[in-house]
Amino acid sequence: MSREANRDGAVALVAGATRGAGRAIAVELARAGYFVYATGRSSRSAGPSEMDRPETIEETGELIEAAAGAGEALVVDHEDPAAVAKLIARIERDRGRLDVLVNDIFGGDRYMEWDKPLWEHDWAGGLRMLQMGVHTHLITCRAAIPLMLRTAQAEGTRGLVIEVTDGTSEANAEFRRNVGFYYDLVKANVERIVIGLSAELDDLPVTAVGVTPGWLRSERMLENFGVSEETWRGACTERPGFGISESPAYVARGIAALARDADVSRWAGTIISARQLADAYGITDIDGSRPDCWGYLATYGWEREDGWGVDEFR
Repeated sequence: MSREANRDGAVALVAGATRGAGRAIAVELARAGYFVYATGRSSRSAGPSEMDRPETIEETGELIEAAAGAGEALVVDHEDPAAVAKLIARIERDRGRLDVLVNDIFGGDRYMEWDKPLWEHDWAGGLRMLQMGVHTHLITCRAAIPLMLRTAQAEGTRGLVIEVTDGTSEANAEFRRNVGFYYDLVKANVERIVIGLSAELDDLPVTAVGVTPGWLRSERMLENFGVSEETWRGACTERPGFGISESPAYVARGIAALARDADVSRWAGTIISARQLADAYGITDIDGSRPDCWGYLATYGWEREDGWGVDEFR
């Protein structure tokens, strides 16, 4: 799917846009006027990725078009440096610029063994999580940032690298026992990428920030609870804590606003929650609420699941 350029020619790449937050981010950036390259592995033509989910990158392209947006949906394996280099070369050839990179690649959830210590965790699965959640981000940043710097210098603009993670700096300051050794390590690495890039981009016209959604109602999460986005509150009967969850559009709307912020450098090197974005830019979730999952956890702890106090954080 390809449409003509947006109003100012700005271009975004959303890596890992097949489903969940990545898909929503691609749609909202397109709605905000970016020409969006949405990439993923699951495809109608090439088949599903190892996640074995039904969503495809072509569907993301159709959602961009339905939102009256412009872009292309492409099958790209971000573990392959040659494939990513080819993608960036295509973006430069076809659009001549790259303004925003969103790294939302992971998909390693299937390898999580949260109830096992390092020495009992499946070794191959743990390393696979690092490949999917860390190596892909490094490969994509390495290929994309030079074009982003050239774009910013030529256009007199400021580029933006967004690393999507899971958890605020405060939440991830200590080892997260409820997710397993490798998952915790992946997310700690993503924050370190943000810190490292910010140091190396100091005095250069590209800003690196991290963004975390809260308890995301992804396609898989909705399936796990046996509900849809329209009926998700039905799951709160058996799991009241699910009341603090949020739709993928919530963080996506915040990121679209962040990308258009003329003073985006104020966020450099930090991890911003979906609620912080909502407060900063006047964003709401699709039901008009402003969930604050990480604020709720900070107040009531990880173990509380009875839904007590949830309304105060929506």
